[in-house]
Amino acid sequence: MKLSFTGILFLSCAYHCIGQIDSSYIRMDEDQVAIKTFLSKNFIFLDQETSNRVNYSYLPNNAPNIGFGLSVNNTIIDFSYGYGFDFLRNKKRGKTDALDFQLHNYGRKFVVDLFIQQYKGFYLNNEDEDKMLLYPDLQIRQYGIYGQYVFNNKRFSYRAAFVQNEKQLKSAGSFLLGGGIYHTKIHSGGSFSHNEKNTFRSFQFGFSAGYAYTWVLGTKWFISASATTGINFGSEKFKDFGKYRIKISPTIFPRISAGYSRKSWSLSGAYVGNMVFPEFAEDSNIGLNSGSLQLTLIKRLSLSFLQEKEKPIKIPSILMRER
Repeated sequence: MKLSFTGILFLSCAYHCIGQIDSSYIRMDEDQVAIKTFLSKNFIFLDQETSNRVNYSYLPNNAPNIGFGLSVNNTIIDFSYGYGFDFLRNKKRGKTDALDFQLHNYGRKFVVDLFIQQYKGFYLNNEDEDKMLLYPDLQIRQYGIYGQYVFNNKRFSYRAAFVQNEKQLKSAGSFLLGGGIYHTKIHSGGSFSHNEKNTFRSFQFGFSAGYAYTWVLGTKWFISASATTGINFGSEKFKDFGKYRIKISPTIFPRISAGYSRKSWSLSGAYVGNMVFPEFAEDSNIGLNSGSLQLTLIKRLSLSFLQEKEKPIKIPSILMRER
């Protein structure tokens, strides 16, 4: 049985202290319980370009997860597991052992993404399934945190697109400014090699900017897309900064969401990606593409039934007769 947490309990205190929003663009769903179920697939790909201009794409063969979530007054708990979905894996592509924790916290002004990914076992992308090359000893570990500031936070809502506890009433967009920190380690017993070494390490930090926009199609449909691009500054280890040449590489962070929403339920699909290049040089490149795909069904319930109704005060009949 494989467990994978794709969310965490968090209290969005800042959510209730956000100040004013433009109610003609965003509608907040207050006092609601949201129950959701979702099918998700987390992943991390390794793309390598060698000095002789040969490209290799190492892919994992992990099973998708089914998950359940609960949201009460913007307090969110997500839990998922992948037991029973091994039949969806192609046995010819080997087996991948994965621990993948991803947290995507969509606040009013700030968005925070946390990645803790440990994968072992990959296969080489090949159209011929009978000649599939397996790399069971290849291990990839990536730890990262990324943050974004949403400038037009009074009219544009990330939560409406990716959490669905708000509703975007009119099409709107926003400029984004962010940055992240990443630590990467790639290791194998001999199947993977970079600069004649079987272990590769990288520590990076950088800055990025971009734009997000949500198209509101009628009263029920929406499509949202965003992307930030920037540069990372890296070295093999954090303590090596300033001692050796600093490596500079690009980074791309895309998000896409689309869905159908009614008053009591909604259905949506979302993709969140993260593309970094721990090695970016003229003679060789290493790129990591990680993220998640998720299909979510949400049912909303009102909390009004929990509120105590005021009961009329009954005057005893004796007092009434005395009057």
